[in-house]
Amino acid sequence: MTKTKSTPAYDVVVIGAGPAGLIAAGRASELGARVLVIEKMRSAGRKLLITGKGRCNISNDAYQSEYFKNIFPNGKYLKPAFGAFFSKDIVELLNAEGVETTVERGGRIFPTNNKALEVLNALMSWVRKRKVDFLYSSQVTKIIAEEGQISGVQIQRQGQTEQILCSSVILCTGGKSYPATGSTGDGYLLAEQLGHTIVPARPALVPLVTAGKMAADLQGLSLKNVTASVWVNNKKQKDAFGEMLFAHYGLTGPIILTLSRLVVDELNQKNKVKITIDLKPALDENKLDARLIRDLDANGKKQIENIFKSWLPSKLIPVFMEDLQIDGKKQGHQINAKERRKIMLMMKSLSFDVVDYRGFNEAIITAGGISTSEVDGKTMQSKNVKNLYFAGEVLDLDANTGGYNLQIAYSTAWLAANSLMKEQTKTNSNT
Repeated sequence: MTKTKSTPAYDVVVIGAGPAGLIAAGRASELGARVLVIEKMRSAGRKLLITGKGRCNISNDAYQSEYFKNIFPNGKYLKPAFGAFFSKDIVELLNAEGVETTVERGGRIFPTNNKALEVLNALMSWVRKRKVDFLYSSQVTKIIAEEGQISGVQIQRQGQTEQILCSSVILCTGGKSYPATGSTGDGYLLAEQLGHTIVPARPALVPLVTAGKMAADLQGLSLKNVTASVWVNNKKQKDAFGEMLFAHYGLTGPIILTLSRLVVDELNQKNKVKITIDLKPALDENKLDARLIRDLDANGKKQIENIFKSWLPSKLIPVFMEDLQIDGKKQGHQINAKERRKIMLMMKSLSFDVVDYRGFNEAIITAGGISTSEVDGKTMQSKNVKNLYFAGEVLDLDANTGGYNLQIAYSTAWLAANSLMKEQTKTNSNT
């Protein structure tokens, strides 16, 4: 039988000690609040440590207009949040804590020493200086609201049920991606209990599963400067240029992850999805065909499998030979116009039927979450429950790779803390 006991009151309880939770807690405390962070894992920032392959893509130095293009379903919802706290602000905060940063290709901001741990340690140092309290290995099971207003939270800790009194809550529990780090969708349940609508969560920035054995045959091959295109029911919908990677199950790498959001939604609607890879995007069909003719003429007595070495990575050659049913020992001058056209078309459109996507364990972020129509974008406060605020991935906001997702977490958290303290000051002056 569990016991119920009460603990001292706080102005603010922050649920979740990820990037959003840490920023929200530090900022609220800086503005004068008594803050408690409740984290169900044994330590803070577990997911932050694995972002950017352990390097931590802190943010992006792009203009807001570029951010809006990379955020779904509605980037402009974040205008007030970005106005309150943007990329230069998180960089300044981290610099003040001793983290040097470097801007890389595509505006991506990383710690100069490439260690996510340095970023987490800096955030923790910043928060600790603000005298924030932490409660680890504790799960919030209920946000208590009386007459549409927050009065506390109920938690499970060491087999006991406890109630913690507070006047405000900032919910920063993340999504469902990388559940081993603690992101298991708890925040959706807590918000749902209070009447919030949850847009169904699904993996985003996730590898794709393809039919057949071609991807498996190419496992480990990385391609640069290629264009991947998504076809839905045989109509081209979207493409992306850059780098990708073949895996035993299918396709991954930056451009595939960028396209995956569309693919996941189309597969969930039972549509037929195909991805084609243009291996030679700098050449149109006519120019590529002219190059093939020139090379075949110049190397007429060479075997075609050797001529292919000047066209493609070696791992692709046997795949082409098998798919096109061309004898690799055939000489260049023996390749007829029909075979040459087949080679050209396959180079321009290496095709894969997408049959599934990998799960939340491999998804970088979660699409879906608490509907932003029920959260005031100017304050991050719930429209349903007074003094309940949201920040980060728990909201129905997600972005392409490049540091955008972490910036959403910091910005919404900072705005939530600012708004909460304004609201509290107003309430105190009225009493």
